[in-house]
Amino acid sequence: MTNSGLRVRFAPSPTGYLHVGGARTALFNWLYARKKGGKFLLRIEDTDKQRSSEEHTQVILDGLRWLGLDWDEEPVFQGARLERHQAWAEQVLETGHAYMDDGAARFRMPDETLEWEDDVYGPVSFEGSDIEDWVILRSDRTPTYNFSVVADDIDMKVTHVIRGNDHLSNTPKQIAVYRALGVDPPAFGHVPMIHGTDGRKLSKRHGDTAVGDYRRVGILPGAMANFLSLLGWSPGDDRELYFEIGELVEAFSLAGIQKKAAVFDPTKLEWMNGQHLSRTPPEELLPLVATELAERYGINAAARADDVLRALEVVRIRARTTNNAAKQTAVRLDAQYIERDAKADKLLHKDLSGFRHALEKAADHLDDVDPSSWLPERLDTELRTLAEQLDIGLGKLLQPIRIALTGGTVSEPVNDLLHAVGREESLRRMRAALSWEPRS
Repeated sequence: MTNSGLRVRFAPSPTGYLHVGGARTALFNWLYARKKGGKFLLRIEDTDKQRSSEEHTQVILDGLRWLGLDWDEEPVFQGARLERHQAWAEQVLETGHAYMDDGAARFRMPDETLEWEDDVYGPVSFEGSDIEDWVILRSDRTPTYNFSVVADDIDMKVTHVIRGNDHLSNTPKQIAVYRALGVDPPAFGHVPMIHGTDGRKLSKRHGDTAVGDYRRVGILPGAMANFLSLLGWSPGDDRELYFEIGELVEAFSLAGIQKKAAVFDPTKLEWMNGQHLSRTPPEELLPLVATELAERYGINAAARADDVLRALEVVRIRARTTNNAAKQTAVRLDAQYIERDAKADKLLHKDLSGFRHALEKAADHLDDVDPSSWLPERLDTELRTLAEQLDIGLGKLLQPIRIALTGGTVSEPVNDLLHAVGREESLRRMRAALSWEPRS
């Protein structure tokens, strides 16, 4: 069922970048709006002139766009609404719900129960008598947060406020202001905080960095949205953790938001990113790895598109980030990026003669494969045939080839690897590795 009158908002402060918690809040609001056919609004709360900056505003907007979170109306800038806030404050003063105190306007908290049905926590109530009267307009005529946010939400016709549960204690103050203004408050839903894997409040050491940082290390936007969605929300069924954004919209509900704190696990994020990478067509990955290939490895992805696509077809299955996919692609395209790992050296130490024998026989055998037949299926057949001829286990033949081509003991299937590296380069690397010596 849709509700075209539904209006939610995300209201970041441009005093810093878009971090994980803010991105998760924005995502929940966006998903709810899209699920219900409502509007997702954006308000930049830039009243802290000393700490707010246009740079931070732009980074927040870029981060939202990267995640695929589009807004339905022009962003509202809170700092431009000072006169409107002052007008609302004057109305509260005129009705006696606020009074002047040392040049500031102070809200008179009512001696009554302030309660609401929270979309996450259920019934919540505070006693107004337990909350001290608080300033709504400072002596310099600037509004405080709890007042300006109500004024803005009224003017923006916000119907649902979905935000972190650190705002729970602000809600009774805001409900009291709504009542004083004779306006029905919106529905409230307070989502759980995000903790690190040690159970403590999320901080930079846990991974609470700017969303843009995850983009730079090679996290896909779809994977980030998928991961963030599961921080404190569950679809409530047995489906897999992998969701495309359209599937998230379809599955999302406020009822699925949990009360307990969510756990941000960077390892799980990388795993989930790997799941998305493995299902992303090479053609879509190519522009995502092009910059890394050019800047770090000097490889022009556009000029070598066929080679890059051939490599991405196989490396995307095991890669965890686009940067890692770029690195693996570079290894397959240029031997100078081969880095022999400790496990490979261990094999050379253990059986150098066996390593060289397998490589020499493989190079000689595969040299007879016509370039037009250098395909995974044919290469698989040839390798199995050779292993039988040599009367050795297939692994004894494949591992030396894998090490010669990549420097490591883990890769895609060797027949796919040979195809990705190409015929001439594969043969050259195998023969070059015949002179390798184990490092001491």
